[in-house]
Amino acid sequence: MDEIREKKIGIRNEMVRKIEGFSESERQAKTEQIEERLFEFANFIESRIPLLYLNLPTEVPTENIIRRSLMQNKIVILPVFEKNKTVSLMKVDNFDRDLKAGPRGVLQPDPEKCKLVPLDRVDIAVVPGFAFDEKGGRIGSGNGYYDWLIPELSATTRKVALAFEDQIIPQIPMESHDKFVDIIVSDQRIIYKI
Repeated sequence: MDEIREKKIGIRNEMVRKIEGFSESERQAKTEQIEERLFEFANFIESRIPLLYLNLPTEVPTENIIRRSLMQNKIVILPVFEKNKTVSLMKVDNFDRDLKAGPRGVLQPDPEKCKLVPLDRVDIAVVPGFAFDEKGGRIGSGNGYYDWLIPELSATTRKVALAFEDQIIPQIPMESHDKFVDIIVSDQRIIYKI
């Protein structure tokens, strides 16, 4: 187990270096390509209640995806991460008014302004990560929030990751608690879990 954890830390560090090495224009261009692929992706087009996320600095930026989804009258759900490692899902109606800083230093829904949404209402879940493989393996930030959340979602809910092509590696070292995604949308392609 310690060997796998050490490999994951090494992969996370490598991905941080890669993504921080992007120029601003390169990062913007890659982000726009991912966004366009997502909005042309049939499962996302058909979704009414997507679970999205607000990104950490080394994850695919999602603010514009959230804003576009709201403009398309989707019911946007964002996670609220609690200090005790629990996750609540909340409906966001207004990006500029409904968010506040969370414990991870990332904006998240303000529970005083947003309504709680049951997990079974989500029809597509867009999840973050630091690295992925073509089998749907993922390495997240290391807090385990999505490893808890993914198996709680309905079996029919598509689990979709957004990734820069540079974040896709040959194989992710997986532990028994790690969860897979079904589909990866990158700046170059859409990958369906093998």
